[in-house]
Amino acid sequence: MDIKVIIDLVKDDMALVNRTIIDNLNSEVALINQLGAYIIQAGGKRLRPVSLLLAAKASNPELTTTTAEQTLLAAIVEFIHTATLLHDDVVDESALRRGRETANELFGNAASVLVGDYLYSRAFQMMVEVGSMRVMEILSRTTNQIAEGEVMQLINCGSADTTEAQYMETIQSKTAILFEAATQLGAVITHQSRPVEEAMAAYGLHLGTAFQLMDDIMDYTANAEAMGKNVGDDLAEGKPTLPLINAIERSTGNDRKLLVEAITNASRENLDAVLAIIERTGSLAYTARVAREQADLAQTALKILPESPHKTALIDLAEFSVNRAF
Repeated sequence: MDIKVIIDLVKDDMALVNRTIIDNLNSEVALINQLGAYIIQAGGKRLRPVSLLLAAKASNPELTTTTAEQTLLAAIVEFIHTATLLHDDVVDESALRRGRETANELFGNAASVLVGDYLYSRAFQMMVEVGSMRVMEILSRTTNQIAEGEVMQLINCGSADTTEAQYMETIQSKTAILFEAATQLGAVITHQSRPVEEAMAAYGLHLGTAFQLMDDIMDYTANAEAMGKNVGDDLAEGKPTLPLINAIERSTGNDRKLLVEAITNASRENLDAVLAIIERTGSLAYTARVAREQADLAQTALKILPESPHKTALIDLAEFSVNRAF
């Protein structure tokens, strides 16, 4: 599935979104401009704002133009996402993201945290401009749940006892919730019925979950150049992701002991052995099946929508989420 074909469907709209991002990043404080521009311009597929725009047009196929509110909301979602990246990299002590040095590596932890805070607060200023209490309700709940997810992940770090249910709750709160908000807002801003709004929210939640699960797989299988970060970073950060959680559940004896020690010590010292056990237990295949189930649920949620090129793009995006190499 070619992600470029999907993104090209809203290419002109995304040009407006990128312009809005740049305009609203402007501050009298030079460091905010410098650091904010560094991470905003770092690349990435901008899938959250793309999802919002696709959801708006799929919810209302008669919509021929993108309104200023849709553009602003798409930029807000990207600001929130960027803020979480800044905070994540500080908490995880990450040195590499998308093949480049992280902002905290270049500018320091304090600057990254504070500029992340700025982006959050700027996003809320922009929400006020939209002038919708429903939008405020969704995004305030979303940002709060993201913070809860971050804390849940922190609690689980280094824990070999983390269950699959606990992990799924964590990634849905920390990662998938912003996809959920983006696609739900696409329906809200085009004044759709509550059933359509709920269906679009479900689509985003399952889509975001599938994306995260595939990221978990790639952390143990992809090469550093493709991922833009080092293989085994999750293990080195003490994150018990689903491939490892499942491998621990399926392992016994020395294999289980090695996996438990690796996650408890947050070390990639025995990475090759860990990779071999994860492969041998079928835990990568298991994680891929769970991701596939989530992508299927996302596509099922779209049945409520009329046929359109943008609905097809959303279906294809769910397919891309589980068939990608990056």
